[in-house]
Amino acid sequence: MTIPICIAQLNFVVGDMAGNARKIIDAAQTAHARGARLLLTPELSLCGYAAEDLFLRPAFIDACDDALKAVARETASLKGLTVVVGHPVRPATLLAGWDARRERSVSVAGLYNAASVLFEGQVVNTYAKRELPNYQVFDERRYFVPGQDTCVFDVTGADGALLRCGLLICEDAWFDEPAAQAKAAGADCLVVINASPFHTGKGGEREDTMRHRAQAVGLPLVYAHLIGGQDEIVFEGRSFVLDAEGALRGRAISFEETLFDLAFTHTATGWHIDAETDRAHSTEADLWHALVLGVRDYVGKNGFPSVLLGLSGGIDSALVLAIAVDALGKDRVRTVMMPSPYTADISWIDARDMAQRLGVRYDEIDIAPHFEAFQASLAQEFAGLAADATEENLQARIRGTLLMALSNKFGGIVLTTGNKSEMATGYCTLYGDMAGGFAVIKDVVKTLVFRLAKWRNQHDPFGTGANPIPERIITRPPSAELRPDQQDQDSLPPYDVLDAIIERYMENDESPAQIVAEGFDAAAVDQVVRLIRINEYKRRQSPVGIRVTHRGFGRDWRYPITSKYRA
Repeated sequence: MTIPICIAQLNFVVGDMAGNARKIIDAAQTAHARGARLLLTPELSLCGYAAEDLFLRPAFIDACDDALKAVARETASLKGLTVVVGHPVRPATLLAGWDARRERSVSVAGLYNAASVLFEGQVVNTYAKRELPNYQVFDERRYFVPGQDTCVFDVTGADGALLRCGLLICEDAWFDEPAAQAKAAGADCLVVINASPFHTGKGGEREDTMRHRAQAVGLPLVYAHLIGGQDEIVFEGRSFVLDAEGALRGRAISFEETLFDLAFTHTATGWHIDAETDRAHSTEADLWHALVLGVRDYVGKNGFPSVLLGLSGGIDSALVLAIAVDALGKDRVRTVMMPSPYTADISWIDARDMAQRLGVRYDEIDIAPHFEAFQASLAQEFAGLAADATEENLQARIRGTLLMALSNKFGGIVLTTGNKSEMATGYCTLYGDMAGGFAVIKDVVKTLVFRLAKWRNQHDPFGTGANPIPERIITRPPSAELRPDQQDQDSLPPYDVLDAIIERYMENDESPAQIVAEGFDAAAVDQVVRLIRINEYKRRQSPVGIRVTHRGFGRDWRYPITSKYRA
């Protein structure tokens, strides 16, 4: 008495309803050939997550409706297979039935985040998500209204086994009532389809929460999760299944597309679950794979042929280069070294060494003549004034202009190399090192940059080469090399102190007084908080970048530029 189940842990593209439908159909055919009786796809799999204000366009919802009908039509011949598909739906369409005349009006107050249960070509049930998240990167109440009903559907095995499945969508499973009501309606297990963005530690948090949910209702729980990068957010997959006691019975691989098979077998003591289990990975390994996937999907889904970046011989650009090569391969990555009069010889040597290790194209463009020309042009205006950050920024802006010119001419997107510590404190130059299309390590603080560099030198997860980062790049004191003998720590607290203050103030919303009470120097706290506050105007103009913490400088962070609040 066994019921095989398959989770379609797949990478969907926002707005590609035809392509997404084709993926679901192909997955259904493969799963059916393997003997599966139930195929689960992730939340909003038909349109991709998150489609944001595309949900407000009537034609977008029409296209989703048509794509669902295509999936139903092309899976009709898969006898005995139930397919669960995530998609948006108008309440009017749901009430009237899928074959009724299409209601073309749509409003913010008239859309469900839904999942339909398909069986042999028919929509036999549609469930509307009840709990709509509106925190961190989530903004679902802008687009959706909550559902009210419970959905329990039957899956029958080839041998006559019957499994009654209570359907939930993502946030529903974080609350007591939806699961409890599914059990009261006769569910033998919970099936949860999800699109839950990655950040460090989130995978373990999900499993812990679902463990409590399974234990609370005394039912097994199947968690089907999305994979892929979508603008600043990444989904890592890591689908799993728990038994009624909350014990892990199987876990899909992280950061890879897969059709994850599991089987429910009815025994005298309840349902026995068989599945393979991928091990949990280190924080650094998960972060690396998230950054690689974020780059690969941003570049690939947006159709860029290649990437380029300024390679300085410093740790940040070295890390971004290693990520880019792991994501795209050496032939799609170009580096440009742009030395100034203050560039140390070891920076040239280390940049050349790293480019050679990874086999990427490496060019050098001396910016000294450009810098001298700018200084000459401004000599009369600056007469009698001492050199300061103005001249430093000129060098960064020359480099940004050259990189953008190469991008325009050859079509590759510029990857910026600034980290979260710099983004927080404004130690970056508008239209200079901030110029580009995608900020790979925008949400990675400096101390974590060093940890990731060391991890990558000890591991080669994508087979692109061991020890890609010269050891001296990791061990030498970081410097922007924009004036003689410059070091980052000349005007900032030590990075371990700086990053700890950023985490407490920016990520955890602690007040300066609370941070000082934890033992931090009051002057350092005041300096960092002031820098975070006054540099909001820069961050608003920065490229989108990959989110890997629970709060990044992007959709998570919506502070006014103009504000007199100082705490």
